[in-house]
Amino acid sequence: MAQRAVATQAMSIRLACVAFSISETCYRYQPKLLSENAEIVDWLIRLTHNQRGWGFGLCFLFLRNVKGYGWNHKRVYRIYRELELNLRIKPHKRLVRAVPEPLAVPEQPNEVWSIDFMHDQLSDGRSVRLFNVLDDFNREGLGMEVDFSLPAERVIRSLNQVIEWRGQPQVIS
Repeated sequence: MAQRAVATQAMSIRLACVAFSISETCYRYQPKLLSENAEIVDWLIRLTHNQRGWGFGLCFLFLRNVKGYGWNHKRVYRIYRELELNLRIKPHKRLVRAVPEPLAVPEQPNEVWSIDFMHDQLSDGRSVRLFNVLDDFNREGLGMEVDFSLPAERVIRSLNQVIEWRGQPQVIS
């Protein structure tokens, strides 16, 4: 801005710097183009051409750790941006989920049973386990076992008692 004001308005450098609140040192600053910048450009172009999936981080780590260059990451990143090598950030692809099949509704008792385990804790900290057997047709509770532990033999015995009483279902879910 100050350079444009000096060129077009025939304003002095001192007055332009005061008007735009910048120091004269800042106005007169000329960046030093080092030969190293050309080397950085060359390396970055080669790396991004050969390794298309590499972003700035991998390129910089390769140059620093593998090649042993001591360039500052800010300098390398500035050149990386000037070359417009930034990778496009890809949005996450959403998984296409299959439409779930509706649940089968039983048409008569003893067609489908549901079994479930539950647990709770007493006020003294001991855990209580529950084993429930339900008929899905009329949502009737067919059996419930409650104890501090329910080994497999006990669950099998409970299911066998309900089967003796009601008959065997077509499906247990």
